[in-house]
Amino acid sequence: PPPASRGAYTAPRPPGVMSAVFPELVDRKVSVVTNDGRNIVGVLRGYDQLTNLIMTDSHERVFSASAGVEQAEIGLQIVKGDNIAVIGELDEDVDAQLDLNAIRAEPLKAVVH
Repeated sequence: PPPASRGAYTAPRPPGVMSAVFPELVDRKVSVVTNDGRNIVGVLRGYDQLTNLIMTDSHERVFSASAGVEQAEIGLQIVKGDNIAVIGELDEDVDAQLDLNAIRAEPLKAVVH
């Protein structure tokens, strides 16, 4: 890894490691955090060998330290695989209980390579 003074380090992932879990996530609601700090929630409809994602019924959750979480509807979304930092299945029951208007948080910063 590079010296700590250069910022966060993300090791390159071997081909196929991330996509090994994708079949079980298809047609489920997922949350994707991108390298530029965006949080996109939607239904995963497909993916390819480069971990590019196709999501439907998507919205972006925009966090703010001074206001509640804003949800911007974006519908069909294609997320490039090289822009994905984290992906995970969203527990819809837990998510439905969240009061997004009461959540305050600093927006995520971009991943530094």
